[in-house]
Amino acid sequence: MACRKEAGRSPEKEERTRIMKNEKAVVVFSGGQDSTTCLFWAIENFQEVYAVTFSYGQRHDTEIEVAKEITKDLGVTHDVLDMSLLNQLAPNALTRSDIDVAEGEEGELPTTFVDGRNMLFFTFASIYGRQRGAKHIVTGVCETDYSGYPDCRDVFTKSLNVTLNLAMDDNFVVHTPLMWLDKAATWKLADELGRLDYVKNETLTCYHGIRGDGCGECPACELRRQGYEQYMEEKRADA
Repeated sequence: MACRKEAGRSPEKEERTRIMKNEKAVVVFSGGQDSTTCLFWAIENFQEVYAVTFSYGQRHDTEIEVAKEITKDLGVTHDVLDMSLLNQLAPNALTRSDIDVAEGEEGELPTTFVDGRNMLFFTFASIYGRQRGAKHIVTGVCETDYSGYPDCRDVFTKSLNVTLNLAMDDNFVVHTPLMWLDKAATWKLADELGRLDYVKNETLTCYHGIRGDGCGECPACELRRQGYEQYMEEKRADA
């Protein structure tokens, strides 16, 4: 799949795109809207793409099954890595059925926040990539709609990128295609990649493990729905 050219792209960006098209990438993949959009973005921009999913005692094993189905459908090499220690170290609403999914009170994080999750995921994805000659790590973290998660911030990903390179004496690049996009813009990106319907119907974002549009009530479903409706309204207005 050819990479689309952007209007007004600088020679530096053109050269970077040319280099990326000949290199390998690892996508941190959950099978959700954001990571699936990033998977399609990676397929568009890199010669070879791998996907890694982490098993950390998620409340719904459906997440891992969806990730397996999507990567099989797309012909992407996929591995599930065991991170079950997180369940012991950081009990939260994503791993324990006795903890309710809830937004945090003022000054507090949501109950769905998993301490250290992205730090560990990106680190292990880089180790995985090193064994396969992949220098690019792609993740769907986003500071615009990040629910207050500190490990979704741009400053964190840039800091960890430096640390990974120092720790392994290498030159990894952590890509965050969604960092400054709200949910409407993320839907737009999926549409530009020609995968809007696929992302809408085949992904799992719902905290209650329901594929597609989900339960419609949890914070993840509500954010996803609002973004979709906003994008479709904007698309109709531009038609």
